[in-house]
Amino acid sequence: MDLFSPAANDDECLLDQPPLHRFARLLGTDAADAALARLDRELDWQRPTLRLYGRDHPIPRRQVWMGDAAYRYSGRDFAPDPWHPTVLIIRDAAVARLATAGYDTRFNSVLLNRYADGDERMGWHCDNEPELGAAPLIAAVSLGADRPLRFRWKDRRAPAFNVGQPHDGLLLMGPGVQADLEHALLPRRGHGLRISLTFRWVLDD
Repeated sequence: MDLFSPAANDDECLLDQPPLHRFARLLGTDAADAALARLDRELDWQRPTLRLYGRDHPIPRRQVWMGDAAYRYSGRDFAPDPWHPTVLIIRDAAVARLATAGYDTRFNSVLLNRYADGDERMGWHCDNEPELGAAPLIAAVSLGADRPLRFRWKDRRAPAFNVGQPHDGLLLMGPGVQADLEHALLPRRGHGLRISLTFRWVLDD
């Protein structure tokens, strides 16, 4: 799978502080299409239950936790699956692209979410688990249907806003984003399959 050589105008700064940047065409269309099909077909997609307000609820999507580190959120511990070769290619492409923007990054884990259609979703949250440190940097790669990620300020200093997530796109949520903002993938009827990969660094105990 060859990495795509991007045009300079593929990069877009959405926020300066905290840094929120979008990059288009991470792999190239053919490679991104192949990655979507392979991950959809080959991963062991799970639908765990999470405890909310004293009741267990199956999550409204399927997911895989992958990499080198265990992870805990919403009261559940998740042991990682081994790295899939296609995910390693995507990770390395994201690291290389972020390096061109001045970010010296590394990632030891990734959460993959599979949304079969526009009814499957992710509620409001921020990725601020202690294992991620005080100011995590998270890189989100999107494959498949373009669905906007909705952001809102925790202190409501400004209106909420949408960030498009096109096929083969990369979104950098830099240090401070998880402290200042929440995000959600809200239902969008009529949308097809989408897989997101959110790369992160989980700290050692």
